[in-house]
Amino acid sequence: MASLSLWVYRSLMAVMLPLAIPVLKVRQLFTGKNRPRFRDRMGFGLPDLPQDAVWIQAVSVGEVELARRLVAEFERQAPETPLFLTATTATGLDLARRTLGDRLSVFPCPIDLPGPVKRVLEAAHPRFLVLVETELWPEMLHQAGRRGIPVAVVNARLSEGSFAGYRRVAALLQSLLAPLTLVLARTDTDGERFAGLGVPADRISVSGNIKYDLEPDERPLDWAEAVRSAAGDRSIIVAGSTMEGEEVQVLDAVAEIDAESSPPFLILAPRHPERFDAVARLLGERGIVFSRRSGGEAIPPGADVFLLDTIGELSRAYRLAQVAFIGGSLAPTGGHNPLEAAVWGVPVLSGTHVHNFREVYDEMTAAGGARLVADVAELKVAAAIWLDDEKLARAAGGSGCEVVETNSGATSRTVTALLALAGSD
Repeated sequence: MASLSLWVYRSLMAVMLPLAIPVLKVRQLFTGKNRPRFRDRMGFGLPDLPQDAVWIQAVSVGEVELARRLVAEFERQAPETPLFLTATTATGLDLARRTLGDRLSVFPCPIDLPGPVKRVLEAAHPRFLVLVETELWPEMLHQAGRRGIPVAVVNARLSEGSFAGYRRVAALLQSLLAPLTLVLARTDTDGERFAGLGVPADRISVSGNIKYDLEPDERPLDWAEAVRSAAGDRSIIVAGSTMEGEEVQVLDAVAEIDAESSPPFLILAPRHPERFDAVARLLGERGIVFSRRSGGEAIPPGADVFLLDTIGELSRAYRLAQVAFIGGSLAPTGGHNPLEAAVWGVPVLSGTHVHNFREVYDEMTAAGGARLVADVAELKVAAAIWLDDEKLARAAGGSGCEVVETNSGATSRTVTALLALAGSD
């Protein structure tokens, strides 16, 4: 039977969704941000789904990257286990389809309403549901719970701010979270926070952070040699996952660096595809000679910037860098994953807004593999120190790589726990 909290949630969804749809449509027209088709989000036109499969739900690109590791580990530990994956954002879906689509069904996450969620559950009859990180949809939890389908949250995290907000409505949340069967938390602190929301302690286990389970992706980049040739004797900085306003700051900092008599060459990778054109216009307005990855044309003579306007290549691009800047950190959005650069032995610079990866940055900065900077001036100075001292930069990059290696193993532990959950069902 649905709880009062769930009925309140359903009522809010019924009121807000009709209002939100036209707003999102207009926003899409103005921003160019793609979204999965509404019909698909409603659970219509589902692909043929395997029965008794594991359903993995990821939100966007970062969560899909974690899901890819889970899929690989399932294939290693239990290759006979059928899987399918849903993702919420268009970019997450695109990455999942390109990297996993030949091995399992990938389609949009259903809107959290009774009808769409039921359509997926009744089409697949999944063995259990895996939610990546803090992807807690009340209707999805309820519908799985009433069917006796175990639900696990993996790489579970709750930031200090999120926890404080959830605590204010903990009484309402407790019944909504009751269907959770297993919470595999990243850290002891994350586990304690889930317990503080009313999840029974015997359903919580600390399995570590899957984000640390990185291996360098050795697949070649067909543009790498062209970029090295364009850079010549200059050092290369990769600025990845940049958010609005950060490209200006990075360009200002790089322009002022005089490393061994010439400014470094910049590979610039904005986080969101809908901003690619805007960043290209910014480069043009500043009179910067640059090349776009998506254009496929030869890099022009005298180029200073390579605009990486694709999805799925950034993690491999870091191998070209002497120094990496990880975006979403000078802008107050919480930061992105520094380990994608650290795994290549590349030292990392970030702004101070890194609360989404606080534990990772704490370890990285303590080891000397990363430095946090407050503004353009500090970014310029910190980058110049590593660019001017190759030995110092290599040592810093090696320290970051050791952090990755020391914390590895969470994916294996997670999948082992999930298979045990399935076996105990």
